[in-house]
Amino acid sequence: MGASVAKKDDDTPIGPTGRPYRGFPTPPKLDTHGPARIISLCNQKGGVGKTTTTINLAASLASYGRKVLAVDFDPQGALSAGLGIQTHESPTIYDLLLDTKRDPADVIVHTATENLDVIPANIDLSAAEVHLVNEVARETILSRVLRKVAPHYDVILIDCQPSLGLLTVNALTASHGVLIPLECEFFALRGVAMLIETIDKVRDRLNPTIELDGVLATMYDPRTLHSREVLERVVEAFGDDVLETVIGRTVKFPDASVSGMPITEFAPQHAAAQAYLRLARELIARGAVA
Repeated sequence: MGASVAKKDDDTPIGPTGRPYRGFPTPPKLDTHGPARIISLCNQKGGVGKTTTTINLAASLASYGRKVLAVDFDPQGALSAGLGIQTHESPTIYDLLLDTKRDPADVIVHTATENLDVIPANIDLSAAEVHLVNEVARETILSRVLRKVAPHYDVILIDCQPSLGLLTVNALTASHGVLIPLECEFFALRGVAMLIETIDKVRDRLNPTIELDGVLATMYDPRTLHSREVLERVVEAFGDDVLETVIGRTVKFPDASVSGMPITEFAPQHAAAQAYLRLARELIARGAVA
């Protein structure tokens, strides 16, 4: 289900966020690639659409000719599973964190989607915080890993776990920007202030260049007053940081995950697939992605 579009008296389309609805132009192909801009998809609340967004935004950017690396940084390994990657016997991001001299090329998996690669994860990653806690400069370990592969990609998307622990701090320290998927539900709003505070602390102490690339409203249902009211409050709180693209609620997402495909390939004409393509165009138009 797509987000509804209203009209002003002068027939100007108005999107769900209350701003004039823009289509955003199809971006031109890139003549050269890299170095990558690194973006963390972060929210300490689970079930808000981080992994779904990482998968489908990555596939959408790849479809526009961007070379994309998606980093599964959640011990649940949902991103890896959602792209049909088996991780039980293969090396993962955990191995790179424990041995920063290891070549990330040994771990990177090329997906069936052209221009989209993945560094997978599995449950082993849950032990990483224990192993890293006594390391020198432990907050920068992921940054050191990604620095080796950044020249080969246009964008690196990090799918963070629903936590504000050491792994998430590592992701924020490695990133140029943060994208916050936010479910259009009241309780999802409550933890965002804590997340923004964490981003501010990382900016002050570890990574002065990190930026908020946007807040993405997800699981929006225009038929419910609750969804509409929550989106209004999000726009009031974050203003222009709220992306114009809104991701609607649909059963197609779990169907696509089971198939191990992005929704842009599983159901390319579906409104949800079109929404993620629009999100990719919006981020390129805003300068968050080359």
